[in-house]
Amino acid sequence: MKKKLIAIDLDGTTLNDQSILTNKTIKTLQNIESLGHHIAIVTGRPYRTSKHIYEQLHISNPLVNFNGALCHIPENPSWLNAYQVQLDMNIAIDMSKYFSRLDANLMIFEGKDHYYSTSENLPISPFFPDKTAPILLEQNTVPHTSPIAITLFSGIEKQSQMKEQLQKRYGNTIEVRTWGGSLPCLEVVSTGVQKAMGVEQVAKSFNIQQEDIMAFGDEENDREMIEYAGHGVAMQNAIPYIKSIADDVTPFTNDQDGLALYLEDYFQNTLKTLDEKELT
Repeated sequence: MKKKLIAIDLDGTTLNDQSILTNKTIKTLQNIESLGHHIAIVTGRPYRTSKHIYEQLHISNPLVNFNGALCHIPENPSWLNAYQVQLDMNIAIDMSKYFSRLDANLMIFEGKDHYYSTSENLPISPFFPDKTAPILLEQNTVPHTSPIAITLFSGIEKQSQMKEQLQKRYGNTIEVRTWGGSLPCLEVVSTGVQKAMGVEQVAKSFNIQQEDIMAFGDEENDREMIEYAGHGVAMQNAIPYIKSIADDVTPFTNDQDGLALYLEDYFQNTLKTLDEKELT
């Protein structure tokens, strides 16, 4: 069996509804990697809120954060295929001033190892699990470096209008992605950034062809990587559009170990088919 790259989204896909990796999921992913396949986390989350999940899996493969804007191996900073795509500093400064005209509750400037926030009172959420206080982002604050992503938190009903405002103001210099769930937000990244960028880079580093890439997701920000993969899979709990473009849909949701059960079935059936062919 040819080696596969398995690109997995986190929230709504690999993690259950409590944002936890179940023991079954950990064991299944580790078993598949032991067969010589490659597991890569490809998430919209920043590194600081996905680091603990990456470490739980005990893998040393590349990690893709910020919907494709950052691709790296945490324990190998000299990895030659690493990259990060930052927003233009002028856009970041202007957006910090423009924040008061947006109907958002909170704005976060995200870097790889640090973040700025318009408030020190952060929501209780898996997106803010550590106790590291953010740098307070005020109207005249100039970040030390350009952010990789800017996140704006608001109710889902306000997202369309804010997205329209941002795209009108900054044009084709940015991409704006929507996040649902318990803490809905908009994520702003540099134009052209999307998850398939990271998947392609990781596949290249392992010399894996596009046809041998599997990708799992549930939300709009997973669209490009599911379309790009040779075998794109939507979760049972995925939004209707993602199900419509996927090659397959898991029978079970993320809260029912849907990813693990699908992979177990896929690889057991594939190995069984290969064994049968060898016997005939």
